[in-house]
Amino acid sequence: MELSASDREALLQAKLVLEHPGIAARAAELLGEPIERALESLPRSAQEVIATATQKALDIGLRLAVLTLDNRPGPSSRLWHRVAGGVTGAAGGFFGIAAMPAELPLSTVIILRSIADIARSHGEDLYAVEARLACLEVLALGGGRADAFRAAETGYYAARLGLAQSFRRAAEYISHHGVSKQLAPPVADWLTRIAARFSTQVSQGFVAKAIPLVSAATGAAINTMFVQHFQDVAHAHFTIRRLERAYGAEYVQGLYTQLQWQQYGVGTLPEA
Repeated sequence: MELSASDREALLQAKLVLEHPGIAARAAELLGEPIERALESLPRSAQEVIATATQKALDIGLRLAVLTLDNRPGPSSRLWHRVAGGVTGAAGGFFGIAAMPAELPLSTVIILRSIADIARSHGEDLYAVEARLACLEVLALGGGRADAFRAAETGYYAARLGLAQSFRRAAEYISHHGVSKQLAPPVADWLTRIAARFSTQVSQGFVAKAIPLVSAATGAAINTMFVQHFQDVAHAHFTIRRLERAYGAEYVQGLYTQLQWQQYGVGTLPEA
C-alpha cells in the first residue's frame, strides 16, 4: 500500500520540521544572537538549576499525562497555549533563573496540554498509556541537525530509536502498576532519557532570554516561541505516527530516510 499524494506531502512537511535545528536556531532568528556561544559560558550553578527544574517539570508532566489526559477535547487552542506560555515567560524573563523552578513546570504543563490536543487531532487514543507517553516523548524531539537530509541516519528516528526500549518498559510498567510517588526504575530511566534531551532545549531557551536584556517582554517572546516549537514538533511527530498506523512503521521510516534535500529547501520522495 503506497502513500497517497496528500500523505506523501504530509511526510515531507513533517521531516522539514523534525530535522530543522531546534530552539537555538529559532531564538537566533528571533534575537539575532549566537546562542551556542552563550551556552558554553553558562555557569555551573545555572546548569544545576536548569537540570533540577527540568527533572521536576518532567516528573509533574508524567503524572499529568498518566492521570489526567483523556480523549475529551479541551476548550483551548494552539493560540491559547502560546498566550499562556508567553505569560509565564514574562515572569521568567523578569525574575531570571530564580523563577525557573516555578516557571518551567508550569510551562511544561501548558506545552503538554497543547501536545495532547494535537495528538487527539491525529487520531491518538489518549486512554492508552502508550499514547500518553508519546505526548511526553515530544519534549525529547525536534532538535534536528541542519545536514540531516544528507545523512544516512536522521535525527528524528535516531532519537526515537534511542528512547524505544526504555519507552516500552515504562509503558508496560505503568500499564500494570500506574505511577507511584517514588518512580520505579523502568519509569525513572525513561524519564531521565527524556530529561537529557529536553534540558538542552530548556538551556537554549534560558540563554536566549538572558542575551539582550533580561526583561518580561523577552521572556514572553521566548516562551511563546518555545510553545510554538513543541506544537510544531508534536504535529509532525503525530503525523508520522498516524502514517505508521496506516501504512506500517518500517515502510514509513524507509520513505522518511529517502527524502532528499534539494535546492531552495524543497524535498522530494522517490517516485511511487
